[in-house]
Amino acid sequence: MVTPSPATAAAHKDSGATIERKARLRLWIRLLRASRFIEGVTRERFKAQFNMTLPRFDVMAALYRKPDGMLMSEIARFLIVSNGNVTGIVDRLVAEGFVARSQRNGDRRTSFITLTRRGRAAFAAMAAAHEYWIDELLGGVSTRDAEQLSAKLKSFRSEWEGEA
Repeated sequence: MVTPSPATAAAHKDSGATIERKARLRLWIRLLRASRFIEGVTRERFKAQFNMTLPRFDVMAALYRKPDGMLMSEIARFLIVSNGNVTGIVDRLVAEGFVARSQRNGDRRTSFITLTRRGRAAFAAMAAAHEYWIDELLGGVSTRDAEQLSAKLKSFRSEWEGEA
């Protein structure tokens, strides 16, 4: 048996690492392409069918999960955006009658946001359409594959989410 030289062993080891890096890079590119495609289609459909933007839908979704409402800073943290981004979105949702803004304990610096009755009804209709669109767009993925991939991505997320 021939023992490879240190230089050859290092090159081979690096070659294996390169293959692994390339595989992970391809995975990331495929996830990014899929995500961008699905996001683009849903953006267009929200605009066409509900005159709604994806960021406004996301804020409504966060509020729907918390029926008692959320502070503006909680919404921003949940959506991983700045408070300034949320303020503009909430202003528009208030103007449309989908959410209500109030001060917490009379403190003008903290805005507490809740879905209105109109907002809850509108969100329920949009969420049902959104679920249908995603099912349609991912229709080629079996339930088993979807569950396995989702579980894998969830475990992956838990490995790095504390670092962000």
